Amino acid sequence: MAANKQAVRKQVREHYGKAAKASGSAASGCCETGYSSSDLSRIPAGAFLGLGSGNPVRLADLRKGEVVVDLGSGGGVDVFLAADLVGPKGRAVGIDMTPEMVSRARALAAENKVQNVEFHESLIERLPLKDGAADLVVSNCVINLSPDKAAVFREAYRVLKPGGRLVISDLVKEKPFELADVCGCVGGAMVRGEYLSTIREAGFRDLEVLEDVRWPTGRADMPASSLTIRAFKPREVSR
Repeated sequence: MAANKQAVRKQVREHYGKAAKASGSAASGCCETGYSSSDLSRIPAGAFLGLGSGNPVRLADLRKGEVVVDLGSGGGVDVFLAADLVGPKGRAVGIDMTPEMVSRARALAAENKVQNVEFHESLIERLPLKDGAADLVVSNCVINLSPDKAAVFREAYRVLKPGGRLVISDLVKEKPFELADVCGCVGGAMVRGEYLSTIREAGFRDLEVLEDVRWPTGRADMPASSLTIRAFKPREVSR
């Protein structure tokens, strides 16, 4: 199992490393939904690579001074959008395991003098953050790539403050099917019911599907959907 996980991560790193090196914005994405021209005008050019399946920041009700963590931050599109909304007293933290993506995002932050962001090279299954560090955890079409999705949700739960919220956009399968390429948008995705159960099993409550859009796989025998989901860490966590 460990070998399989490492093989998946190697495949993902190679795929997204190439995407990070592509010139311009929307360099290599298959999933370019969710962002308005107004959104993109407020962030550094080159942060948007068209790799999302929604826009979780738009639905996160961010407030000034909050701390946001983005799982699988890529070129930084959601980190920069969140940083703009939380203001200078807030902070947006990007986590990505692909070195080229982290380098790209850090360079954009430096070039554009964005002070309230930081980017870490790390697995999203093992976050380099303290317990209760964040008000909000977001992710956009990344958790489907993880070979251990339960660990991702447990880590998201751990780093959230009591009462903190999870807002993610991701792809789910509507029935089981297999694809060899985990990077092929739905290759590594879970079936809908299993995905939602995994979030709840991590401890999250009041789960709500905010957006539910059928995803065009191009094949009737491979039905999939893009979901944007919100859930909360309870204010009082039972021990």
